[in-house]
Amino acid sequence: MKILTVDYHDTNAPEQFALSLQETGFGVLKNHPISWEKIQAVYAEWLKFFYSDAKFNYQASLSADSIDQNGYMPLEIAEKAKGATVRDIKEFYMLYFPHGRYPHEIGPLTRELFNELFALGKTLLTWLEAHMPEAARQKLGQSLSSMLCMEQSQFRIIHYPGLTGDEELHAIRAAEHEDINLITLLPAATEPGLQVKGADGAWIDVFPEPGTLIVNIGDMLQEATDFFYKSTTHRVLNPAGTDKTKERLSMPLFLHPHPEVVLSDRYTAQSYLMERLRELGTKKDKM
Repeated sequence: MKILTVDYHDTNAPEQFALSLQETGFGVLKNHPISWEKIQAVYAEWLKFFYSDAKFNYQASLSADSIDQNGYMPLEIAEKAKGATVRDIKEFYMLYFPHGRYPHEIGPLTRELFNELFALGKTLLTWLEAHMPEAARQKLGQSLSSMLCMEQSQFRIIHYPGLTGDEELHAIRAAEHEDINLITLLPAATEPGLQVKGADGAWIDVFPEPGTLIVNIGDMLQEATDFFYKSTTHRVLNPAGTDKTKERLSMPLFLHPHPEVVLSDRYTAQSYLMERLRELGTKKDKM
C-alpha cells in the first residue's frame, strides 16, 4: 500500500491524486494553495485557547437525545469511535460556517483558512469525479462538487494533550475509525501519530512534511460512488518514545453534502448521517 504525495501544480496531479485515493483511500498534496504560515498561526492561536478557561464558555450542550455538534467538547465527554469501549484522549472544538459559534478569543485567520480549504475541497471533488469510470459517474445523482454544503461541513480543531499516566486502560488519542463525510482535508499535524490500515491489516504511519495536506475518503463518498472510492480505517496513536508529554494539534475539515443529497438507493446524506451518529452514541432515538 503506497499513499502518493502529489504536487498540486503537476500536470498529472488530478490523475495521480485520484489514483492514490482510489487505491488507498488517502492522498497527500504538496505545493497546494494553502499557506503553511497561516496554518501554523491558526494552530498557535487555538493552543492558547485550549489552555484558557474561555473554552468552557462555548461547551457543546448535552441532552437525552443528542450532543450538539457545535462548540467545545472536553476530554471528559470526548467521543468514542464506533465499537470502542473507551473514549479518545482529546478535546476539540467543532466549527460551522457561517452560523456556528465562533469564539470571541479567536481572530479571523481560522475563518479564512476554512474558506480556503473549502474551496480547495470543491476542486478536489471535481478531480475525483473526472477520474471515475464512466459507468460509476453515471450512477451519481449529481456532480460530487454540487453535493458539497458549507453549512453542513465541520471544521474541527483538535488538541491531544500530553499523557499524564492517569488515562483509561487501552485509551488512545483516536481509536480506529472511518470518517462519515465525503472527503476530509487535514493540514499536517504538529506531531506524528496518524496511521492508516492497509488491505492486509497492517498499520502504516502517515506523517508527511510540514505544509502538506492529507486528504481521505469518507463513508458518504464511498456510498455515493458505489464503493469505487473506499473509506479507509485510520487512527491516532499515543506519543512514542520516552517523552509521553508531547501534545498534538490537528484540524480536519470534514466536507459534508447537503442533507437532501441522494447518496444511493439506500440513503440520503441526512439518513446516513443520523444512522452513524446513533452508532456513535451522539444521537439517540426517542423512546
